[in-house]
Amino acid sequence: MDNWHLSSETGVILNNAISGEPVAEISSGGLDFQDMVDYARNVGNPALQKMTFHQRALMLKQLGLYLMERKELFYECSKATGATRSDSWVDIEGGIGTLFSISSKARIEMPNSTIYIDGQQESLSRHGTFTGQHIYTPIRGVAVHINAYNFPCWGMLEKLAPALVAGVPCIIKPGSQTAFLTEIMVQHMVQSEILPAGAIQLICGGVGDLLDHLTYEDIVSFTGSAATGLKLKQHPVIAKQSTRFVMEADSLNCCILGSDVKPESVEFDLFIKEIVREMTTKAGQKCTAIRRAIVPDNKVDAVTQALSDKLGKINVGNPDNESVRMGALAGLRQRKDVRSAVQQLRLDSRIIFGDPDQITPIDASSDTGAFMSPVVMLAENPDHSSAHDIEAFGPVSTIIPYVDNEHAVQLAARGKGSLVGSLITNSPDVARQVILGMAPHHGRVLVLNDACAKESTGHGSPLPQLIHGGPGRAGGGEELGGVRGVKHYMQRTALQGSPDMLSAVTGVHLQGATRKISDVHPFKKHFEEIEIGDTVVTDKREITLDDIEAFAELTGDTFYAHMDHQAALRNPFFDGRVAHGYLLISAAAGLFVWPGEGPVLANTGLENLSFQTPVYPGDIIQVQFTCKQKKDRLTEIWGEVRWDTTIVNQNGEICAQYDVLTGVANSLQ
Repeated sequence: MDNWHLSSETGVILNNAISGEPVAEISSGGLDFQDMVDYARNVGNPALQKMTFHQRALMLKQLGLYLMERKELFYECSKATGATRSDSWVDIEGGIGTLFSISSKARIEMPNSTIYIDGQQESLSRHGTFTGQHIYTPIRGVAVHINAYNFPCWGMLEKLAPALVAGVPCIIKPGSQTAFLTEIMVQHMVQSEILPAGAIQLICGGVGDLLDHLTYEDIVSFTGSAATGLKLKQHPVIAKQSTRFVMEADSLNCCILGSDVKPESVEFDLFIKEIVREMTTKAGQKCTAIRRAIVPDNKVDAVTQALSDKLGKINVGNPDNESVRMGALAGLRQRKDVRSAVQQLRLDSRIIFGDPDQITPIDASSDTGAFMSPVVMLAENPDHSSAHDIEAFGPVSTIIPYVDNEHAVQLAARGKGSLVGSLITNSPDVARQVILGMAPHHGRVLVLNDACAKESTGHGSPLPQLIHGGPGRAGGGEELGGVRGVKHYMQRTALQGSPDMLSAVTGVHLQGATRKISDVHPFKKHFEEIEIGDTVVTDKREITLDDIEAFAELTGDTFYAHMDHQAALRNPFFDGRVAHGYLLISAAAGLFVWPGEGPVLANTGLENLSFQTPVYPGDIIQVQFTCKQKKDRLTEIWGEVRWDTTIVNQNGEICAQYDVLTGVANSLQ
């Protein structure tokens, strides 16, 4: 749809989490969900897929800049969600920062194309006439993003960024309690006119029969409770159509205090700081928050005292008061749910700090505002504690004692799959044992000590460069992770055929494809003039013993296989003195480079180097130098050209193979 829909039906009233006053009313009554899906498929998808990865990435960057200029509007609105300024920074600027990060990763790591090459060419035949190559292409449907209430901006933008880079339009359904903040940001996204029509649509309220209209070409990305996620995953249409489904659900994340850490150490203080921060940021309403503090049994008292001291200094109340460190939960209903979860936890754990039912907030009322004290509990039976099963989605954490490193790993695994776990230790031995034990049960693991503490983003911060997701209870999905997140919105396909045919399809010169030898050296051509397959077959050069010795003297590389014939004979790889591999690369450059001033600006790198056949004194080498791939840099006066470089000897055997990267000016500079 290309308009804002105002429901005529009575909706749900959303209240200010601080004052209890009405903020908004939401209803999706009257929306035609079939029409929304059709509009995304028939308008949004074609518009996005006309663009390349780089064009979409630059669109994201432009959108991020636009939103950043209006951030104070979002901050003001965010107060009603109960968030402090620092909470809102994570949600608003952290979300916008994800647009910048995914945009940058896409422009660096992906081609300026609509096809993404996956991995290396696969050899499928003896003579090379039949080959294989994996590629990714965008799906042709729509992405339905069902988000949680706790991060109304970040939760939307972290899903939106990779989907739009892939070229897939999105229908966004925010968590109802804080949908008013998502809505105001989407308003500005639409007003910017940066995104093409149909790229984004918003539903505030229920999704009605939306899922009934999905097919195998679509994807659903869900963040929320495991129970709701499972219900959606088992939706008849999603099951029948094999619609892609990505879920990020409940997670009983843990932080382990290493067995080596002493109470007076820096690492001990880091542990306490992480627990307190994760309990109080967003009032503990984070899918990555620390729910289980796994502590050596002989340090429980020290941890209890330190946590009580730190939490006792946390001011809870109205975020407008500068002394306040923790705001409110998103609403009274959320507070009721958290209190109920605490009561269940109390069946086998006891409260050692805080009162879930009593608090006097600063500049606010606990009757109308959703305030709650931080609560620390101690598990009476570590191995069978309900803290391994029940999540209080608020400022609640349970201390769980452990006996040894193996026991700590077992306790971490009792969360049945988590988004993130952390280990505070200064011992490499403890780190190796515990982390390798934790890894199969976690999507991300932080190892924290004094060496990285100043620059660490902490336990609870998902980063756009790293995957965000986890196995088991955490949903079994993955988001973010740079280009990895983009691939979720694309189809991987294995292509088979002749090298020439697959080169034509992919826009990349594959081994065995026809080389185009012309009278004009490719280094004399501007970027737009170079064609895939353009080739230089060089003159030949003999590698002499004098070359080897001169290179050794020049570089200082006097490895015995280059300098001592008898020693080289004892080496199973060689039949005598052998040329340096880097001598071959240097000699090859001397053969294929056109030396005059021209469009080639610089050698920007060398990748995928392999040495295959030794070169001995008296051998003759020749280079086949072919344009393999081009990457246009839309914001620069030059582009990157990747050259397949193959060094062969007098017998036609491949001695070395690698890619040379060059920056080549376009003719309009």
